[in-house]
Amino acid sequence: MNGALPTPHEPPLAPAGLVALVGRPNVGKSTLLNRLIGEKLSITSRKAQTTRHRIMGVRTDDDAQYVFVDTPGFQTKHSSALNRSMNRGVTQALQDVDVICLVIEAGRYGEQDRKVVALLPEDKPVILVLNKIDQLRDKAALLPFVADLSAVRPWFAVVPVSAEKGTQTDALLGEIRKALPHQGFLYDPDTLTDRSERFLAAEYIREKLFRLLGDELPYATTVEIEKFETEGELRRIFAAVVVDRESHKAIVIGKGGETLKRIASEARQDMTRLFGGTVYLELWVKVKSGWADDERLLRSLGYE
Repeated sequence: MNGALPTPHEPPLAPAGLVALVGRPNVGKSTLLNRLIGEKLSITSRKAQTTRHRIMGVRTDDDAQYVFVDTPGFQTKHSSALNRSMNRGVTQALQDVDVICLVIEAGRYGEQDRKVVALLPEDKPVILVLNKIDQLRDKAALLPFVADLSAVRPWFAVVPVSAEKGTQTDALLGEIRKALPHQGFLYDPDTLTDRSERFLAAEYIREKLFRLLGDELPYATTVEIEKFETEGELRRIFAAVVVDRESHKAIVIGKGGETLKRIASEARQDMTRLFGGTVYLELWVKVKSGWADDERLLRSLGYE
């Protein structure tokens, strides 16, 4: 021993970095995130604009770490404070990440897709992800479709996938891995997301609202967690469904309160699986007119 201090152990460099999943509303970005992570982090439904927040999901393999950022679909039709907040989330994500995955529907490229492409920075690798290939009737049309898109901009790679079925998602991970910078892991290998259980609880409730009520439910609906208590493996959650009008309240509650009970029951089951413990959930409905244009309220609900 010569008295010298030992050299700190440095983790080996590996492909690691931030990967944004972007695209117009309802192309399957959240389903793709959940598939790539292997856990249900981002909520999904057939209702456009289900995702309202940037949600980060971390996948750590032995030799790579992927930090996926699921963004809201870029909104071009409406200009409420809520939608402006979501669009800021998309544009900010594009500046912060190392790799961008532009998700479009296989065989479909329209004006909304073009508006998202116009936002893409020129100095970052962009992988074109053609989702929902399982729904493409004429698979032979895929080649000319890809050929047409090759004129739009240079793509780092083009990967057809089915997020719903899991088709080609390993191939997508392989292409992302090639594009990532080599550095130390950004998160502890056990990390799954940067979001709190409180946030995820609100998202799970909101998903059940959209899934169970579909077109009956107006877009201006959200969930506010008023109290979240943890005692060992028990979570006690007290939450309010926030609607814009008194008439919407009756839709959420349903006849004899049955709809609200079902929303609470199904959301509680999802939380129990993810949190790994018992969940007590108390849910009610309240009216806050104009909440989607209330900047102060939006900030309190976690919108940027």
